[in-house]
Amino acid sequence: MDLGIKGKVALVMASSRGLGQAMAVSLAREGVKVAVTGRSPEGLQKSVELIQAAGGTALALNWDLADASVIDSLVSRVEKELGPIDILINNTGGPPPTPAAGQDPALWQKSFNDMFLSLIAITDRVLPGMRQRQWGRIITSTTSGAIAPIKNLAISNTLRAALLAWSKTLAAEVAHEGITVNIIMPGRVATDRLRQLDEARAKRESISYEEVVKASLRQIPMGRYGDPKEYGDAAAFLASQNASFITGTIMRVDGGQTQAI
Repeated sequence: MDLGIKGKVALVMASSRGLGQAMAVSLAREGVKVAVTGRSPEGLQKSVELIQAAGGTALALNWDLADASVIDSLVSRVEKELGPIDILINNTGGPPPTPAAGQDPALWQKSFNDMFLSLIAITDRVLPGMRQRQWGRIITSTTSGAIAPIKNLAISNTLRAALLAWSKTLAAEVAHEGITVNIIMPGRVATDRLRQLDEARAKRESISYEEVVKASLRQIPMGRYGDPKEYGDAAAFLASQNASFITGTIMRVDGGQTQAI
């Protein structure tokens, strides 16, 4: 299927590994020119290699989401080297596992700045160009914990639920301008982050890692963890011309795990 986005330009945040990297590569397969971002030079190089192997064009940017002062200059660099940004993938790393009660307010504040305010500021920088061209895709990657809170991930659950409300509100504001705004939500997709969470649970509950995985698989109707490529391909569809009448919604890529309606 031709998704109709060949030659478009995408900025994919936090794409030096994991789900961000998978989304970047899937867009590259569709002929999109992709700017990848992250703090790991090795990870960024790997993303560039994967994009090039898929026949795509890549630009690597060392980008710390905690530093709001670099947003304008780095977006300007993408525009200069690849072209105006048509597709924005808002994505961040996850905070440390924590319960809801008793957390240092400074941790809440840092996570709010890194995971919420940074994405809003980046979107606000990119949005005027999309409005001018009357075409754009804004896709925000969150977590199933935003609608069905996950134990011991209180900060992630809370801040990513806020992103859902922001995305839904923005979608209604820009829909008449040819811009779609959607959420993509992973369940248990096999990334390094998921392995770290499973290992942390095993340590916390004094059980083996294998027992944690077995318990998790019992909660997934498909009986397996997702492949990052499956998640990336879903994001590419939301970015496509084929998805031009889909906005203000949540696409769950979770094998049927999330039970909330």
